[in-house]
Amino acid sequence: GHLSFLDLSFSSVTVPKMLQNFLSQKKSISAWGCITQSFFFTLSGGTEACLLSAMAYDRYAAICHPLVYTMVINRPLCIVIVSIAWTMGFLISLMNSLFIHKLHFCESNIIPHFSCELPPLFPLSCTDPIVNEILLAVSCAFLGLLTLPLILFSYSRIISAILSIRSSKGQAKAFSTCSSHLIVVLLFYGTALFRYISPASRSVLERVISIQYSVITSLL
Repeated sequence: GHLSFLDLSFSSVTVPKMLQNFLSQKKSISAWGCITQSFFFTLSGGTEACLLSAMAYDRYAAICHPLVYTMVINRPLCIVIVSIAWTMGFLISLMNSLFIHKLHFCESNIIPHFSCELPPLFPLSCTDPIVNEILLAVSCAFLGLLTLPLILFSYSRIISAILSIRSSKGQAKAFSTCSSHLIVVLLFYGTALFRYISPASRSVLERVISIQYSVITSLL
């Protein structure tokens, strides 16, 4: 339920304004509107990364330990995990958004992007955005170190368990329980990591990748 809500939020943050700009000759957004959009975009992305990691562990428990699944994945644990995910997403988003206020945008105010993400805003600042860039890099690294190991561990054990099943029908049934989640994880992390690790540019590929993880992945 929370992931579905996040997917809806992820798309709702950018798509309405994006469509409005496509259909309007005046393609603009206020400074506060841009900062607000970047806040909720980062909040949705950070929280979704945490929830995707938790769902990977859920698949691992269901496939590798089915007899004790209800004991391992219980309601109190789910509440704690969801609370941590939202808290992490909120704190990361809040810190990065607060530091955006320290920048002064006195040069070009044309954002070479479909939405107000953080990386495209930095080159527009006439003050040095090095602190913002470091904070964003540290936030992404922290989020990656927090979530990726659990995903890699879960799916390494899942793949090992599936391969140990003798019947092809049993393998297919086990794989079907996690295939859709695995596709979303690969698309989300693959495109998001490329987007936030690589230097900001004005390339069309960068914009396409942004649409991939913020809109298309949410529809899967």
